[in-house]
Amino acid sequence: MPALSHGRQPDHDSSPALRWFGEVPGHGLLDVEAAAMAPVLAASPSLPWAWFGVAAASPPPGRGVALRRSRDGFDGPLRCRLPLPLASEGFGAVLLQHVFDDGADPQPLLSECARILAPGGRLWLATLNPWSPYRLRWARSGLIARDAGHWQAMLRASGFASDPVSLQWLGPRWRVAHGEAGIGAADVVRAGVALSLTKRVHAAIPPSRLQQLRWQTGLVPRDAAAHRGASAARNDDKQR
Repeated sequence: MPALSHGRQPDHDSSPALRWFGEVPGHGLLDVEAAAMAPVLAASPSLPWAWFGVAAASPPPGRGVALRRSRDGFDGPLRCRLPLPLASEGFGAVLLQHVFDDGADPQPLLSECARILAPGGRLWLATLNPWSPYRLRWARSGLIARDAGHWQAMLRASGFASDPVSLQWLGPRWRVAHGEAGIGAADVVRAGVALSLTKRVHAAIPPSRLQQLRWQTGLVPRDAAAHRGASAARNDDKQR
């Protein structure tokens, strides 16, 4: 597993819209998300994680692969584009931190996440909340916020069709320094939202039992014909 750098990286290679996360309002959201990732990682300690994030964000500590979004793909311990040069079902958690918030098509990367995530592993996707008053702080930056229904449809289309999705709202409502996380009614206007799901282990479907087929023809087997003849003779004797 390649060594990781946990410091925030310069964002000269990132999308211009994603540079907003390197500003003070963006840090107010990223700091809350850093704590929200810990329970996701604790649920699958035996396997490494894969993290995909914006340049201003810091990957979680521990054993994993951290790749930052760049103009040409992803940078980190390796520089790559899609499809990812990562083993199928080799990661216990996959974390996506605002890599789609500049309007990038999410389905290619989400499909790769479905491939590399191990059965029983956890997917965590952090994005902007379009219903938060905090959106005025990223207005005219080029960032695009899409609602939870859109993301659920994208997850289904990318290979997570039967996996239930949990929602958690993250970050400040308006004041940068007052960011928290929650799932209550008062939390739905926080700056960000995290969708998480567990990749289900689909049980193998056993083969159905073979059924014996009988050919139906107009021919009468010899034994059946003899039996019918004997029955008819006995009936004639009784009538006599």
